[in-house]
Amino acid sequence: MRSPSPNFSSVRINCDDTSASNSNNPSRRLALFQLGTAIPQSQFLGAKASNLLKAERNTIEGSAIDRSALVSTAIKEQDALEWAKNDMRRMLHAVYRVGDLEKTIKFYTACLGMKLLRKRDIPEERYSNAFLGYGPEDSHFAVELTHNYGVDKYKIGNGFGHFGIAVDDVAKTVDLINAKRGKVIREPGPVNGGNTIIAFIEDPDGYEFELLERGPTPEPLCQVMLRVGDLERSINFYQKAFGMELLHKRDNPEEKYTVAMMGYGPEDKTAVLELTYNYGVTEYDKGEGYAQIAIGTDDVYKTAEAIKLCGGNIIRQPGPLPGINTKITACLDPDGWKWVFVDNVDFLKELE
Repeated sequence: MRSPSPNFSSVRINCDDTSASNSNNPSRRLALFQLGTAIPQSQFLGAKASNLLKAERNTIEGSAIDRSALVSTAIKEQDALEWAKNDMRRMLHAVYRVGDLEKTIKFYTACLGMKLLRKRDIPEERYSNAFLGYGPEDSHFAVELTHNYGVDKYKIGNGFGHFGIAVDDVAKTVDLINAKRGKVIREPGPVNGGNTIIAFIEDPDGYEFELLERGPTPEPLCQVMLRVGDLERSINFYQKAFGMELLHKRDNPEEKYTVAMMGYGPEDKTAVLELTYNYGVTEYDKGEGYAQIAIGTDDVYKTAEAIKLCGGNIIRQPGPLPGINTKITACLDPDGWKWVFVDNVDFLKELE
């Protein structure tokens, strides 16, 4: 289900056949001859030959050390990638900034049916945040809304796409949103090229939500969509560095885009990441509103090592946060999207 073990074909230890080359290589003849004599080199061969033998021994020993280091690195990489595949991971919450926390909470609870899970104010750092979702944080994906004192608007940019919410009846949900004076930006109807009924709405800050008509699901808050500049590069990174599975991939040549769904479980039971590549677009404006996604892990130190081995950029070294001692590490993916890994045990302690 997870990505295959890495291919270490690039690490090669050449074992040359000495029988064909000894007779034509003077230094090899000297080296072999030396093995059968106890006479000091300086007396038997002279100073120059002795120095030649010493130099060759150093070269051979140095080459062996280099090769050993390559093998050691390959084993270390294999261990780290196996860790990423087998670690107990799930997406915990998405973090983004809003201009009016109370207004957004009201919209999410009244129009989208979310529950306010917890809320806190940190006046010394001049911000408040609230966690909302469809079930307890220890088993469900959530959104973390952050309000910075005095900031009432954020530029969202064009890199962040949308959140996905699974509902029983898209048309009824849209009717409710219209009744609450919410903004519908795509009326209910089949998705292009498919049968699933969808609609798109906008929250008070301009973040888009896709409503997907599905049967009952344990995880209604089911998707986060981000745009990337090189889809294959991103798939490879998330598979190896994050241990995610490629759930499926769909190309839409008539609309010039390709999507890949990735995650830690099936789409109908867990929150997943939707990566979108628009033909010919390699860079996006990430804005200043969307912040990051948090993922649970059993070991932030091993997680950081795996990310580094896969070319990820660690922007916060693994370790405890001051004051609360929750261990985290943070990184950027190849497109500059930020991710935070949180120790599973420490995260549950936070919820107590």
